[in-house]
Amino acid sequence: MIVKTKKYKLETGTYIKQGLINIFKEQWWVLLIAIAIACGYFWIPSWWWISMAILAYALYWLFWLIQFAGVTQMEQNKVMFEKLSYEIDSRQVMMKVNARQGMPIKWEMVKAAQIKNDAYILVLSKAQFIHLPFKIFNSPNEVKFVETILKRKGYLG
Repeated sequence: MIVKTKKYKLETGTYIKQGLINIFKEQWWVLLIAIAIACGYFWIPSWWWISMAILAYALYWLFWLIQFAGVTQMEQNKVMFEKLSYEIDSRQVMMKVNARQGMPIKWEMVKAAQIKNDAYILVLSKAQFIHLPFKIFNSPNEVKFVETILKRKGYLG
């Protein structure tokens, strides 16, 4: 069975928010580095340790925010934010611009999958993911079928 979705446009705000969530999940340990720097206060008591740890951590997140915001502005990434339809089966996810143009994404390229309240997230890399809201599917059975595929592939527990 092939699930064919309605056309969907990924909003830039959704992309930036989900990208930052993915970075936090993947690089949570950076917070431990900031805490370790702040613990320098116990070695040499000075508020500079704590303030610099907070500043470094804030700059780290600002860096990633700028990266994701920049991706939305680049010409070569314009396709990511156009209306796309998807064809999902057990072999691949086909991202289609129109009936003739599309790009296959093999399941082996997907690193992880998540189920949100209103969407599936297929993570390809730190900055690349496929956001599939439930509203683009034609029936609840298609949503369940995609979830079944994700479970068979080992992306969901």
